[in-house]
Amino acid sequence: MIEPAHPQRPSWDEYFMGITELVAQRSTCLRRRVGAILVRDKRIIATGYNGAPSNIKHCLEVGCLREQKGIPSGERHELCRGLHAEQNAIIQAALHGFSVAGATLYCTNLPCSICAKMLINIQVERVYYKEGYPDELTALLMSEAGIPLFKLG
Repeated sequence: MIEPAHPQRPSWDEYFMGITELVAQRSTCLRRRVGAILVRDKRIIATGYNGAPSNIKHCLEVGCLREQKGIPSGERHELCRGLHAEQNAIIQAALHGFSVAGATLYCTNLPCSICAKMLINIQVERVYYKEGYPDELTALLMSEAGIPLFKLG
């Protein structure tokens, strides 16, 4: 069988979301695997997935504090060993000296309101996400800041 000369290519948004889904596979969270990437000028600046900070035991090793305490998703973010994927992407960019102003965030989930505030302050231009997240404040904050949210897939 002869392959077509130009097989269907994904759009840039589909391409980056596909990479984001691959990044999420590195997650060490027992509840939800989340991946995030920061992109500017069609170039990946940084990636992040949710999990414990460096040199701290992962939930995979010690169990989920949030599960043990019966904390619902979207509440009491501070009671978790892990960082969110968006936070880790921002931290990786800073650690390696990359400016993220004007970047686009691709994330497997809608960012929580804490991450939304960080994204506003780092001056991301837009956010693409695949699945929702139970934090109603996110949409309000992003709208007020003029940062559009786009659901993909």
